[in-house]
Amino acid sequence: MSVNDASWLSETQIQDLFLKFPLALAVLDPEGNVKLLNQRFTDSFDATCLKTEPLLGILRDPHDYTRAPIALHCKDGTSPVFVRAVKVGGNIILVLEKSAEIAFRSELIELRNRIVELEKLSSTDRLTGAWNRTHFDKTTAIELSRSVRYRQPVSLLLMDIDHFKQVNDTYGHDVGDRVLCELVKIVRNNIRTSDMLFRWGGEEFVILAPSTSFRAAAKLAEALRSKVERHEMDAVGNITISLGVAEHVSGESETTWFRRTDEALYAAKNSGRNRAVVDQHGSSELWFESEGAAVLHLSWHESYDCGEPTIDGEHRRLFELANALITAAFNRKSSPSEFDDALQKLLAHIVQHFADEEDILAQHGYPELEMHAQSHKRLVERAMQLRDSAATGGVTVGELVDFLADEVVTRHMLKADRAFYPLFGRSASSGAD
Repeated sequence: MSVNDASWLSETQIQDLFLKFPLALAVLDPEGNVKLLNQRFTDSFDATCLKTEPLLGILRDPHDYTRAPIALHCKDGTSPVFVRAVKVGGNIILVLEKSAEIAFRSELIELRNRIVELEKLSSTDRLTGAWNRTHFDKTTAIELSRSVRYRQPVSLLLMDIDHFKQVNDTYGHDVGDRVLCELVKIVRNNIRTSDMLFRWGGEEFVILAPSTSFRAAAKLAEALRSKVERHEMDAVGNITISLGVAEHVSGESETTWFRRTDEALYAAKNSGRNRAVVDQHGSSELWFESEGAAVLHLSWHESYDCGEPTIDGEHRRLFELANALITAAFNRKSSPSEFDDALQKLLAHIVQHFADEEDILAQHGYPELEMHAQSHKRLVERAMQLRDSAATGGVTVGELVDFLADEVVTRHMLKADRAFYPLFGRSASSGAD
């Protein structure tokens, strides 16, 4: 296989690293299709060995290494071979060696680290450090697939610096570059870790916001607009941005989705700039109209278990109480007391669960406990704000779902909590998608 066949590698450095690596190395996609074989592999092995059951089993369940040798057909006959499987991006690297000592030496860890670094370089904008358009295309396809599979909304925010040409013309392109970099810092400090910022070109940027309806994306857009407007940039003072927002509509192409976002941005700029315009269509509306409360319910999966009985039991109970609250919210007009009771039960459980979880983590010497406890504190404060708003009728079903599904489950339980899974014998990535 030639270097040109490895089209997934955007950096020739990565190709050279693979081809010159001193151990037998094969790069395959998750289905087992060969992307690249280095010279050491072709000298030592027959490529048909990659289709044998032992290696297919490793591809189905790739892990950092396997200590036990497997019998493979080599150029000099069948021999026991040690295999390491390393996932990088959407591909799997197999390193094969007959000597256990060589197969598990530290250089392989360095190989993985260097590949990750080079892939990151090929996916980021060199000036601002934001992700680039190539990475946007790959990431968007993944998030749309996830959105359809789990029936979770996903939104785009397209952002443009107002009158940026005047900045370059007045202060020079070096200052303009500094403004772009400073803007990226502001945005990154005010979006979630699950949101991704891309430089689209020039002074335009895109934010991909998973698990976010157009209503939640509108709030994010307004928050960013306000933050930027109040921030004084070095050398140029205050600048403003315009934003277009659109949630994906099930069945539409990525091109159509982006065009709607772009049209919203154009409307924002055409109506005076320094504002956000929202396209008020999205899958969340369609799902709501067709299935009502049922589509908004949270679904438990056994992969969410961390292995500690108390924490797992309380997580399951949290899902039950959250779904009870969502159902009660739809019937609030006819049964207001049912809604109030469901809200109080959920809030009481969240507070108690966080206290129990912190005690358990303290007993196990969790090193990030203080940071985790601060995260709990912020969630409780947000929950109490919703409670106070609910008392005056100022909480919508959408706001409840955004808080429970996005902040409590997606951002905290399925992301922050996974950091402590190894304490209880579970991989931090176990069950993660």
